[in-house]
Amino acid sequence: MGNRFQVKDRFADGAQYIDGQLRAGTSGRSHTVVDPATGDEVLTYELASTADVDEAVAAAKRVFPAWSGATPGERSDALHRLAAVLAEQAEDFAYAESLQCGKPIRLSTEFDVPGTIDNTAFFAGAARHLQGQAAGEYSGDHTSYVRREAIGVVGSIAPWNYPLQMAAWKILPAIAAGNTIVLKPAELTPLTSLMFAQAAKEAGLPDGVINIVTGAGRTAGEHLVGHPDVVMTSFTGSTAVGKRVAEVATATVKRLHLELGGKAPFVVFDDADVEAAANGAVAASLINTGQDCTAATRAYVQRPLHDAFVARVAELMETVRLGDPFAADTDLGPLVSHAQRDRVAGFVERARDYATVVTGGEIPGGELAEGAYYRPTLITGAAQDSEVVQSEIFGPVLVVLPFDTDDEGIALANDTPYGLAASAWSRDLYRANRATREIQAGCVWVNDHIPIISEMPHGGYKASGFGKDMSVYSFEEYTQVKHVMFDNTAVAAKDWHRTIFGDR
Repeated sequence: MGNRFQVKDRFADGAQYIDGQLRAGTSGRSHTVVDPATGDEVLTYELASTADVDEAVAAAKRVFPAWSGATPGERSDALHRLAAVLAEQAEDFAYAESLQCGKPIRLSTEFDVPGTIDNTAFFAGAARHLQGQAAGEYSGDHTSYVRREAIGVVGSIAPWNYPLQMAAWKILPAIAAGNTIVLKPAELTPLTSLMFAQAAKEAGLPDGVINIVTGAGRTAGEHLVGHPDVVMTSFTGSTAVGKRVAEVATATVKRLHLELGGKAPFVVFDDADVEAAANGAVAASLINTGQDCTAATRAYVQRPLHDAFVARVAELMETVRLGDPFAADTDLGPLVSHAQRDRVAGFVERARDYATVVTGGEIPGGELAEGAYYRPTLITGAAQDSEVVQSEIFGPVLVVLPFDTDDEGIALANDTPYGLAASAWSRDLYRANRATREIQAGCVWVNDHIPIISEMPHGGYKASGFGKDMSVYSFEEYTQVKHVMFDNTAVAAKDWHRTIFGDR
């Protein structure tokens, strides 16, 4: 990365973006963004207060009539310009994302940043296709049609694992549909959300359409979700926090969109290509250092392939290179923080009492000792009801369990509270198709695991939440459907009036 901007200079005015301007928070409390690869300070900033949230919501509310009244073509043009600005600044976005998250620069440059640009381009097009049902005379005496209308100010909360992409997933469908938004990113990783809002201003979006408040969840987050002028909230994060968000949102009867935890099963049938499945499992369990709600976490392997699969996964995991996120040959960076690293290590250490750690399960020393690194870890022999099988670990840990019959494999795949994503591995079309029907998850891949695409929806079942990100399905979350009905008879006394007037 050649042209790295100076973070402290870029955010010298503060880490709140309200009504088109960076400003400092007024809570009286500060927070430090830390490079998890080194433990070094990146930026210390003042957190948002409830008053800052109020100002951001007021800005969004003020500009809502004008933005929602813009034509679909005008909103589309603005988003096309935003996609161009993001592409011009792609290097800076990739650098900031890797710096605050610790993810390898290869992931930022090949996935996070281009994925966000593609999402922006997609919603630029989708903004022109907010259509309702065609007009028709469904009652015989009336013409009906359906309008899709913007709903107002959206208050959203994004997580720390994919800060840029998750900010885009919240912002883009909301504003493409004509809403305005106040986004609270995670305190750990606010940089690229702020940069996204700045890029939108450069692209000519009006001040107040996108606002960023960076504060603590218990203060700024809850105040945003409960704010009387916020008509919808979209939250991505843990199921436990999602329940609290739902409590606060429903108290004021807001529309609610939740994308929560995951514990994705990876089901390998006995006719699968073992090499393909093993490579897929390692890549899908370790992407973003396992900090991915759709990451492969539970591999169920039919017994004839189990031992070969375990051996090959262990062999591949041991070749994964941990190192400096900005080094071209680094495969795996640190976790987002030392606290998260220690949480993951705790799961593995407790698992040693009832399962086998085949490889990994270590905090590396040497030149990586200062960072939040953890070695890729493979666990076998755990029971289905054990902690490592049922709980979301959110780290580079894969648990492998055997199964005998297809019925058992699918039943085990469904046997957690979660239902965000899954995959099935088989050469048999009918077997794979059955798995896609019966596995309870919002996305089921066949002979692959992890790829996402802007045109297709992302969202889960059960404790993984409800509602969709990406795709035109996301407009179901961010628009109000209105039925309009015109009388065509011009008759004063309608036939149905006799329910009131009788024979008069």
